[in-house]
Order: sequence, then C-alpha cells, then structure tokens
Amino acid sequence: MTEERRTGRHKLTVDQRENVTVTGVLDVISFDEESVICETDMGVLVMRGTDLHLAGLNLESGSLSIFGEIVSVNYESQGVPGARKKSSVFGKIFK
Repeated sequence: MTEERRTGRHKLTVDQRENVTVTGVLDVISFDEESVICETDMGVLVMRGTDLHLAGLNLESGSLSIFGEIVSVNYESQGVPGARKKSSVFGKIFK
C-alpha cells in the first residue's frame, strides 16, 4: 500500500450495537465472525463482537458496513503487527 492517504473524513457510526458504518477505510486487514480489523484514515480500528458479517465494502470510496452484535470498538495506538507488510485479501480482490 502506498503512503498516500485518501482525503476524506473518517466517521464511525454504531446503530443499536448491531450495525456499524465506517468511512475513511483504507484497507481491511482481517475479519471473521468475532472481529474486524481495518486500517482507516485515523489508524487501525478493531471491532469485536459475535456473529459479525460484512454487509458492504467499497475501498474506492473508503466505506465499510458490518452487522452483528458489537461488543467493543478500539483504535490501536501501535497498530497491528505485520499489517503494513502484507496486503489483505480484500486489498487484493478489490484493488
């Protein structure tokens, strides 16, 4: 991934702890039913929960939608080890 950042605003919206919309997404590092880790304009965002599903992803516009039971949302201050060293699956598919 290049060091160029999209100019845009990062926004995180959580509705009823079931639906999450994120803008300013640069890459999805990993996801499964218990966590979604993505790189945003404002740093690495880690969302944890149960029965999480990716409802939509558009890396060109930088938007991500997730539904399921959200338990926590956290910005990693140090990032996720290895996150910048290798491309994510979504980064390769949606490039």
